[in-house]
Amino acid sequence: MKRVFLLFCIVLLGIGSFTFAQEGNLVVGEPNAENIGIDAAQQKLKEVSISKFEDAGFWRVAMPLDYGLANIRRLSGGPLDKEQIEDEVEIGIAESEQDKYVLGAKIEYFKRAMSHVQISPARPLAIEGICKTVSMWVVGRNQKHTLIMLVEDHFGNYAEVVMGSLNFTGWKKMTVAIPPSIIQQDYHYGNRIGIKVTGFRVDFNLEDTFGSYYIYMDDLRAVTDLFPEEARDVDDMQDNW
Repeated sequence: MKRVFLLFCIVLLGIGSFTFAQEGNLVVGEPNAENIGIDAAQQKLKEVSISKFEDAGFWRVAMPLDYGLANIRRLSGGPLDKEQIEDEVEIGIAESEQDKYVLGAKIEYFKRAMSHVQISPARPLAIEGICKTVSMWVVGRNQKHTLIMLVEDHFGNYAEVVMGSLNFTGWKKMTVAIPPSIIQQDYHYGNRIGIKVTGFRVDFNLEDTFGSYYIYMDDLRAVTDLFPEEARDVDDMQDNW
């Protein structure tokens, strides 16, 4: 009898563990923009394009000269799984705007070292509204380097947001949530809303800093809350003078 009862308890424990695992799988994946940084009763979330990386001349690359050389170029191609933004399709932007190229960076190491490379736009890329998440398609070449997004708020404060490890093959959509610690709005300054992307940094893993390394990027997007912008009355003045 005791053996039967013990077996019954083990079965129940196994079912409970399986159920918990199933529930846990529901939360695995990209961060839910609707549940990030909610501080208002209403939201109007929109997915917007920040950069399609079509113009290599708009970007620059730099790394410490003691550790290696880096250069960038534009290449034809892109991820096959990339989907168009619904609003761009509805108003016809998706058909008229060019989206045929990606941005590639090549790094040639001089020696093994804890170094990095930074890829920056000619000017910061502003994100309208309250940014919830940022995504970008990346080819990481299955190396244990770390991709970091560099941002700036409207008060001149800089911050780093870790997008993740680059140890994967082929194209991968990397999505990161903007933490509440990055100030995007202050009711004392109604004309200063949102953040700016000032670039990306790849922190090299010491074990993989030999030979050459390639990284490719495409389709930088953001999911942002435009309710503070669109809820403004049409007869309300802008506090920007």
